[in-house]
Formats: sequence, C-alpha cells, structure tokens
Amino acid sequence: MLFVSKSVPANRRRSRFARAAVVILLALSVAACGSLDLFGKKDDVAPDEPPERLYNEGLYLLNQKKDPKEAIKKFEEVDRQHPYSEWARKSLIMSSYAYYESSQFDESVTAAKRYISLHPGSPDAAYAQYLIGASFFDEIPDITRDQARTDKALDALDEVVRKYPGTEYAVSAKQKMQVARDQLAGKEMLTGRYYLERKDWTGAINRFKVVVTKYQTTRHVEEALLRLVEAYMALGIIDEAQTAAAVLGHNFPDSEWYSRAYALVKGGGVEPAENKGSWISKAFKKVGLG
Repeated sequence: MLFVSKSVPANRRRSRFARAAVVILLALSVAACGSLDLFGKKDDVAPDEPPERLYNEGLYLLNQKKDPKEAIKKFEEVDRQHPYSEWARKSLIMSSYAYYESSQFDESVTAAKRYISLHPGSPDAAYAQYLIGASFFDEIPDITRDQARTDKALDALDEVVRKYPGTEYAVSAKQKMQVARDQLAGKEMLTGRYYLERKDWTGAINRFKVVVTKYQTTRHVEEALLRLVEAYMALGIIDEAQTAAAVLGHNFPDSEWYSRAYALVKGGGVEPAENKGSWISKAFKKVGLG
C-alpha cells in the first residue's frame, strides 16, 4: 500500500513565510541602527573625542595640575582612538616624559623606545633617546650595589651625544655621563681597596687599571695611581711603581695623593721616573693627559 503525505495548506505556508520575514527585517534593522540593542536601549560606547582635545587636556594635567599619571591616560587615549594621527606621535613622546616625571622609569624607557622605532627621523627622536638615558641615570644605585643600571645610562647617554651632537640634549647628556663614569670608577676603587686590604695585589692592580684606562677623567684617577704605586711596590715591580708616581706628579703635581706616592717610592730608595713603555704612560698619552 502506498502512503501519501497530506500537503500543508497554502494559508499556513503563507503565515510561516510572513513570520520569517518579520524576524529577518527586525534583525537587519537592529544591525543597521548600531546604537540600539534588542531592548531598544542605546549602546554605552562613547564616540571618539577629537585628538587635539585629548592632547591638550593631557598637557593641562601635566603642566598646570602637576598630575602626570592622569596626563598619561589622556595621551594614551589619543594613541588608542587616533593611532595614525600626528597627535598620536606627539602624545607618545609626551607619555614618555609624563612617565619620567612620575618616576615610572621603566615605562618611560618603553614609550621612548617605541617612539624611536616608529619615528626615527623625527626631531623629537633626540629627546626620546635622552629620556631613555635620563631614566636609567635617575635610578643609578648606591656605589656598593651592582652598577648595571649605570652602564645602561652611560650607553644610552653616549648615543645621544653620538647621534645628536648639535642638540641641547647632548650637552646635558655629557654632564650626566661624567657623573655616571665617576660612579663606575668609584665602584672599581671600592673593590680595589678591598683587594689591597687583603694583600691581593694583582686583584687590586686589575681594578685600579680599569680606572686609569677607562675613567681617567674622573676624580678617582689620582687615588688610583697612588694605589698602583702601593701595589707595585708591594710586589717589587719598582719600575711600574716609579711610572705611576711620575705620571701622577706630572698630571696632578699639587695632589695630596702625589705627596703620598712620592714618599712611598722614596722610601723604597728610588725616585719617580716614567717608563715610556709602561701601560700607565701609554694610557695617559692616549687621551693627551701625559
């Protein structure tokens, strides 16, 4: 026997099609509207603010209200809402500066490095590089601690001087570099004295040698030369002791350290006398001090 299904009445088919059409039209109207949800409420997404307004609000918070943390929010909002605008470029360098002002040094370095990578040819690239160096510089630790941060500051500031020599930032960078070098020299002196006290003459010489070769424009070089006289005299390497004393006397004749160095070599029955082949003599001639 054959079973024949009953057909759906035409009026019911039309009713179904009508309901489906209504649902599709409602969905399309909601999607097209964009500002209403299914319950007829407006979305909470605020429209983008003009970039110049956000930027100027950030400047006001930074300069007038002295509130760099709130200023950062405005500058970062410019970057979020208008990432490819000129205002975003300006806001990025101001973010780095605002982070620096609020002592958030790692964040300042990150923002400045991002600025340089995105805008290497910008006139503000010099300032961004300077902010990197200044951020490391302001976190230079006590002389008794590891000086990795000092090394980073010196490297970043040296890049300012090399890449942007004619800028105002190069002048300030040079001043900070001198302080950083003095700090690193002081660390070497601290360790060298430690070895001297334990009569580790070779260990001490190696530390004082760093000061004489790398940091001889710092205030520590005079003492370093005296300590070399002490260590070489203790080892019986008299000609190097004489050279250290002679170089010290030639470059710093009125130094109290020279008076002590002179007394040491005289006590050993010799006079200060420079050996031109000594590494000490060569190190000073290299920078025109000898």
